[in-house]
Amino acid sequence: MRKLAIAFTLLAGPALATGLEIEIEGEGANGTITIDLLEDVAPNHVEQITALAAEGAYDGVVFHRVIDGFMAQTGDVQFGKLGGDMRQAGRGGSDKPDLAAEFSDEAFERGVVGMARAQDPDSANSQFFIMFEPGPFLNGQYTVVGKVTDGMDVVDAIKRGEGPNGAVIGQPDVMKTVTVTE
Repeated sequence: MRKLAIAFTLLAGPALATGLEIEIEGEGANGTITIDLLEDVAPNHVEQITALAAEGAYDGVVFHRVIDGFMAQTGDVQFGKLGGDMRQAGRGGSDKPDLAAEFSDEAFERGVVGMARAQDPDSANSQFFIMFEPGPFLNGQYTVVGKVTDGMDVVDAIKRGEGPNGAVIGQPDVMKTVTVTE
C-alpha cells in the first residue's frame, strides 16, 4: 500500500501554480502582463489576491502611485476605481481583513510583485506593487507575492507619477481586467 501511495504522488506531480493575467490600458501602458504568484512563499496573501481578482474587485483599478526607477503601485479596490474620486486612491483596501506579514528571503528584484502596507507590518490588504528596478532596502520588510513572467515591457510603460510621493497626475493607467490563471 505504501508503494502505491508514493507512486501516485510521483505521477500526480506538484500542484499547478496560480497566477494573474492583467490587461492594462491608458496613456502609458497598453497590453497584458502575466504574474506567477508564489503561494509557497506567501500563501495567505496569494489567497487574498486571487479571491479579490476572482470577484472582479481589481477590474478598473488604477496605478495610483508610480515612481520612476522604483515601482508601480495599484490594487486600492476601495478608492482606486477609475471614474471615482481619486483623491483618496492609495488609502484604502478591501472588505477583507488585513494580513499578517509573510516576509521571506525572496529579494525585491526587477519584476517582483510585493504587497503594499502601512507602517504596521501586518497591514497589507489588497494593494500591491511591481518593481521597475531592484530594491534591496525592501528585502525582509515587505511580503513578496509574485514575479512578472511576461509583459515587463508593458510594466515599463506605465504612466509615471509626478505628484507628491509618486502620485499620478491626470488620467492614470488602469488594470482593465485581472484574471486568475492556473
